[in-house]
Amino acid sequence: MLVQVEAVGQIADGRAMVRVRSEVGAAVAFWCGGPTGVGREHHVEWTVEEDVSWGGNTQPATSFSPGVDEKEGDRIVFRGRLGLTGDGGATLEVAGTHILFDLADPPPSTAVDGTWVEISVERNSVSLWPYLL
Repeated sequence: MLVQVEAVGQIADGRAMVRVRSEVGAAVAFWCGGPTGVGREHHVEWTVEEDVSWGGNTQPATSFSPGVDEKEGDRIVFRGRLGLTGDGGATLEVAGTHILFDLADPPPSTAVDGTWVEISVERNSVSLWPYLL
């Protein structure tokens, strides 16, 4: 996903927080790239250290378009198509980008495979890694 990276600040452990803006929304997350990458446009990989919990942090989407938004100031909501991998994992396709997730117990029904969902995760569980195409 191509995003514009803007500096927000640093937290106590020295990690940089950035606001990323893309064609499908904006959010604040941890930046895992170098300091010279802030203030520029990058392709990024989203890393989320929170499991998909059906009925908990994951539910059917109310809109059938990809999205990345902030909710309640400390959560990020990803909206996209859920893909169950069959090995205890899942992917969420958001505007052509695939975000990997583990599944919490009990896993969702296979009937939700390929459906539009919203996954709400804590901002502190989300990191962005820049990469070159």
